[in-house]
Amino acid sequence: MLTEQRYEKILELIEEKKSVTVTEICELLHISESTARRDINALDQAGRLVRVFGGAVASDLTFESKEPTVEQKQDKNVSEKNEIARYAASLIEPSDFVYLDAGTTTGCMIDYITETSATIVTNAVVHAQRLAAKGLHVYLIGGELKSSTEAVVGSQALQTLRGYHFTKGFFGTNGVSRGEGLTTPDAGEALIKQTAIEQCRKSYVLCDSSKFDYVSSVTFGSMEDSVILTEKCPQRYKDCANIKDVSLGM
Repeated sequence: MLTEQRYEKILELIEEKKSVTVTEICELLHISESTARRDINALDQAGRLVRVFGGAVASDLTFESKEPTVEQKQDKNVSEKNEIARYAASLIEPSDFVYLDAGTTTGCMIDYITETSATIVTNAVVHAQRLAAKGLHVYLIGGELKSSTEAVVGSQALQTLRGYHFTKGFFGTNGVSRGEGLTTPDAGEALIKQTAIEQCRKSYVLCDSSKFDYVSSVTFGSMEDSVILTEKCPQRYKDCANIKDVSLGM
């Protein structure tokens, strides 16, 4: 197959799926990994796609590898976050055993939690302090504290999570896209999120509409793993059954 023909096939895949892995390109075009990577690099330099770790994404997706601090995220999309958080908090029922992920949107939930008989486990120090101040029964997972996001990560946190079985979990995300799923910039936080989701009977991802078609460095789950709560579902995602537009009510 000629080089231009390979390029055309790769771009067709990107147009259809919004992302493609090196492995998929190799299998589809029957070429070596080195050739696939060379083709991706050439198309990236030409501005036809964006090269990412392990593959490529469509150039109309936004790729972000740097983790914003809590202070940088705190004042962004405040009304949207609160609308999502209010709905999410209403899902907590008596005797629920809940996992509350670190993050600014999950943090907004705390103001709206009224079910004081639920037990909440979190990997966010500030979340734990605020929950305790409200009189809720709360457990803080131990481990390494990541200063930029105020999240607890590391092997000790993972070991603790694997011993829990949550009825519900509420998670933050930096990006949601069809091809890359749920993503976050930090591998340590991604592993914590992935493990906690696996321990949840039902998991919810709180995601304001600005985060759709945003891709961060590490995938921690697929779009099918959780119910995605948003204040406004973008038109291009209307066919996704597990996206809940909270503006439409209960």
